Amino acid sequence: MNDNQSRQDRVEFNKLQKRLRRQAGSAIIDYDMIVEGDRIMVCLSGGKDSYCMLDILLHLQKTAPVSFELIAVNMDQKQPGFPEEVLPGYLASLGVPYHIVERDTYSVVKAVIPEGKTTCGLCSRLRRGTLYGFAEQIGATKIALGHHKDDIVETLFLNLFYGGRLKAMPPKLLADDRRNVVIRPLAYCREADLARYAEHRRYPIIPCNLCGSQENLQRQAIKAMLQTWDRQDPGRTETIFSALQRVSPSQLADSDLFDFSRLQIDRSSPPSPRTPPMAGPVVVEPPSAVNAATDPATDPATDPATDPATTADVDFIDTVNL
Repeated sequence: MNDNQSRQDRVEFNKLQKRLRRQAGSAIIDYDMIVEGDRIMVCLSGGKDSYCMLDILLHLQKTAPVSFELIAVNMDQKQPGFPEEVLPGYLASLGVPYHIVERDTYSVVKAVIPEGKTTCGLCSRLRRGTLYGFAEQIGATKIALGHHKDDIVETLFLNLFYGGRLKAMPPKLLADDRRNVVIRPLAYCREADLARYAEHRRYPIIPCNLCGSQENLQRQAIKAMLQTWDRQDPGRTETIFSALQRVSPSQLADSDLFDFSRLQIDRSSPPSPRTPPMAGPVVVEPPSAVNAATDPATDPATDPATDPATTADVDFIDTVNL
């Protein structure tokens, strides 16, 4: 029984591993994330997602048709109790080149953000600025982040509900100053799959003491909402993500995205077959004629109680024809 269970577990893990590798490979191809000669800075936080990303990229490095370099980078933000020996030991065991960037952003965040308030926004901005600068120092051509499909959809609703913007996380991004390109190889991967993979691989997870202990975060509320939707209607998150890949600017209301002022009628070509021309003018009977046609007094064969052609029905049909 134990042998059978172990065999089944291995089979399931192999399926999971293949799925994650395939999804990451598809995202990389679809968005042209990695090209020949790239020097990729893989950002490791010590969380499950970044461990999985490094694992998958190391495999792709061996099998991809292009040659690229991987450099792991972790930012030590000087959080109290941060186990600074964990990542160096893990990366050394893999033989992966790495850097530990030390910046005391923890003190900055605690000094600026009132107790009990969400620190994620400021923390991520400080971390991003530091990593962008370090990427230039080491000559990295791409910065790889471990955001997955759930993160992207959650960010869409965070911006929609709390920021009033239709905006998410793109799988590939050129920084505003155009000095760095960010890629998200896990854009097609689901968080639940990554969690199962990380559990099987037994990564030395490092919790975040800044935001991980905070409850009632906006992102947690959005995550709970999406999880509820997925339970009620499986595949809802997948559908929402696919919508991000099929945007119709003319069907929104952003005049910077679509020039509504230049819309003009053009009837120089024949009508589309999907919009057949009307056969002729629609003649609407005056109310008196309609009433006469359905009045039992003028037409004993017609009974409004049993005949569906009542006045309301005629009016509805005429309205549709119009």
